[in-house]
Order: sequence, then structure tokens, then C-alpha cells
Amino acid sequence: MNIIVWFIAGGLIGWLASVLMHTNAEQGAFLNVVVGICGALLGGWFFSPLLGVATINQRDFSLPSLLVSLLGAILLVGCINVARFGKPR
Repeated sequence: MNIIVWFIAGGLIGWLASVLMHTNAEQGAFLNVVVGICGALLGGWFFSPLLGVATINQRDFSLPSLLVSLLGAILLVGCINVARFGKPR
């Protein structure tokens, strides 16, 4: 059951990150899930030690963990945009 929540939360986080970074028209539902889950991993590596908050990948489903995962997803989408277009849009 936890993996279903993980995919749903990852999809919502990926979708929100793509909307905030203006790449929503380029991504589908599957890519939103991938961006959300990979962004949560990045958030866990970069932002969790600084803020002392776990991510959704660490079985912590709370508002701070969702925000850290969202920050990681935004960072991931920004890095992808820089690699593809040379600017973060």
C-alpha cells in the first residue's frame, strides 16, 4: 500500500514542480511521477540534512517532507532545463 501512496505523491509533486517551472505541456503523467520520485531523492540528499526533515522516500508523509520533496523536484526540473536549453526558463 505504501508504494501506491509513493507513486501518487510523486506524481503530484512532479506535476506541481513542472507547473512551477513552466514545463507542464512537455511532460506526461509518467514523467511527472519520475520527476517527483527522483526529485524527492535529490531533496533527501541536498535539503534534508540542512533542514532536518525527511522526504516521502523515507516513509515520512507530512507537509515538511512534501515541501522538501518539492524543492528537490524543482531542482531536478531546473537542472534538466539547463542541460536542454542552456537556461532554467
